[in-house]
Amino acid sequence: MRARFGEGTRSKTRRKSAIVTPAARSANTESVLNRLLAREETLSPYAAKSGSSEGREIPEPPSPIRTEYQRDRDRILHTKAFRRLKHKTQVFIAPQGDHYVTRLTHTLEVAQIARTIARALNLNEDLTEAIALGHDLGHTPFGHIGEDELGSLHPGGFRHNHQSLRVVEQLEKEGNGLNLTWEVRQGILMHSKPRGDFLRGDLVEGLTLEGQICRISDAVAYLNHDLMDAFRAGFLEDSQLPLDVFRVLGDRHSKRVGTMVTDIIEHSWAATGNGNGSSSPMITMGDTVRSAFNTLREFMFQRVYIPEDRGLQGRTARKIIRLLYRHYDVNRDEIPSDYNVRSKSEDAAAVDFISGMTDHYAIRTAEAIRPGIAAPFTEQRFAL
Repeated sequence: MRARFGEGTRSKTRRKSAIVTPAARSANTESVLNRLLAREETLSPYAAKSGSSEGREIPEPPSPIRTEYQRDRDRILHTKAFRRLKHKTQVFIAPQGDHYVTRLTHTLEVAQIARTIARALNLNEDLTEAIALGHDLGHTPFGHIGEDELGSLHPGGFRHNHQSLRVVEQLEKEGNGLNLTWEVRQGILMHSKPRGDFLRGDLVEGLTLEGQICRISDAVAYLNHDLMDAFRAGFLEDSQLPLDVFRVLGDRHSKRVGTMVTDIIEHSWAATGNGNGSSSPMITMGDTVRSAFNTLREFMFQRVYIPEDRGLQGRTARKIIRLLYRHYDVNRDEIPSDYNVRSKSEDAAAVDFISGMTDHYAIRTAEAIRPGIAAPFTEQRFAL
């Protein structure tokens, strides 16, 4: 008679195999790390390998079950800053609808696209994923509108990529930072891009190929999902897109993403070590797709990003950031005390506190300071 699931021989075998002595556990976990490091040695000769990392600022003993870049990825995933991304704007501020992209879903899409490219080119997926998940940790509430406004107010300026690095180096873990590897921190810092063609070699000098993948994957992700959000919000219609976008990139979201990713892999093939023998491969695009990509990017600046900044909600977001900065710059005793400890200066504490806020928290806090300032958001919320 056949034993039911959970009974008889199968059950006994399962219980027996679950008993692992400390000595056996040590031998097993040691074999895990050796296997992971051996797998890294099969990667492209141009791949960054954790065994050859520039290391951490504070040396640590290796993990028995993870590579150094896996540890960095896990540390980023467990941060408070990462959790807050779910309530931070991507482009459209406080949208009414469940399907708009947030800073968190953007980050996850960047990681997915970046891992696809890294795997295809036989580069280091763990490093790629760690950079992708950490690249926007320092973003302000209200997206780039908040970043721009805070940068104009603070004497030292403000850039979200520098703040992302500050988050992982200093602010997380009660001011101790995450002690990430040099390669992850470099990728986070260098992911930001200027307006216009950002695929020039001089802009990525010294950056790992994995960092270059995250840099371009960030743009692939935001251009495509921001375009879909613009359609959803009624900002744009298909017929308004430049002809090259339809003709070269495709007529729907999945096709455009697929075209871009496939083209990146095809024209970055030298990174596998099996290409034309280039001594300094780059992550790039072919001329045709690159031209259409840049056309779409400039179109989005002109038709979505700048208009959203100048609209009622964009102007209100700027007012909120100004109010918060001026309030906490004067009333520094109202900043949570742990920010002074983490920031190591009162001046930096105000910026760290405000930039770490979610959209909702910034709106509530501003309303408590000056009732009515966030009316375009609060009235919209209760109008449904």
